[in-house]
Amino acid sequence: MIHSIPLNSNHLHSSFNRHYQPILTVNSGDSIQLKTIDIEWGYSAAPHEKRTVFTSRENEEKLIHPIIGPIAIDGAKPGMVLEVRINKLVPGWYGRNWAGGIPAWQNDKLDITKSARIQLDWILDAARMTGSCKIGRQEFKVGLSPFLGLMAVAPGEPGTFSTKPPSYFGGNIDCKELVPGSSLFLPISVEGALFSLGDGHALQGDGEISGTAIECPMDLVDITLILHKDMKLSMPRANTPAGWITFGFDKDLNEAAAVALAEMVSFMEQLYGITRTEATVLSSVAVDLRVTQVVNDVKGIHAILPHGVLR
Repeated sequence: MIHSIPLNSNHLHSSFNRHYQPILTVNSGDSIQLKTIDIEWGYSAAPHEKRTVFTSRENEEKLIHPIIGPIAIDGAKPGMVLEVRINKLVPGWYGRNWAGGIPAWQNDKLDITKSARIQLDWILDAARMTGSCKIGRQEFKVGLSPFLGLMAVAPGEPGTFSTKPPSYFGGNIDCKELVPGSSLFLPISVEGALFSLGDGHALQGDGEISGTAIECPMDLVDITLILHKDMKLSMPRANTPAGWITFGFDKDLNEAAAVALAEMVSFMEQLYGITRTEATVLSSVAVDLRVTQVVNDVKGIHAILPHGVLR
């Protein structure tokens, strides 16, 4: 079955809590189609259309990411795994990103904390998958590679949690490899899973260096949600066009790398039926460690095992 979720403030929230009421209940294997709004909580369908501003139904004191959900999956129970299959992403006609002008470790290191905050306004062409912006008299053009920065199930712990740092339940992972054709696997901690999504990005480099990608609304997000009852995970995992991916998150980049590597070695043990040491020696010639992002309170590392690299 295909479900459609309209843009509505009653469908939006900006934090995680295991007690949030679902806006929709679906069956495993169902697909969902929806639009997402921009990072500043607005949406415009075309250059001539006035931008509509939305808010959160949960009335958080500070709005961070506008995310849609939660969506319950019938039969989902703690210990299972939710596969989020990304079928199609169509970015809206505009996007923005920023740099400098606010306290942040990277701004301090680059000596731009006290500089004027820069905003780049991007014009996006979803048909050609290109974007352009101007800095002074210069025009810069890029090819787009859209993905969702934030996909998460509800945490198992009581309380309300910020959307900014990613965690074991997913969240603001900001991994540019999660393009259409990818599946993200999330460990479920609560009844129904309570899945939420948002934070559209038209293009991002590894690291998300300034703190923002080309932040954009999505005119179409098409996903399929699938329950895996016998799969066991303690951290997110993904199967993407680039390869199998494991993740690590920590304030210390070394610790984040250690988690991502440990997850990858464990995956390779199971995939190839080899020992942990054998998986480690093979990973040294086949696996890439990449910096996912360094700007979300905790830093992210993802390990990629490219498809076909070991035959």
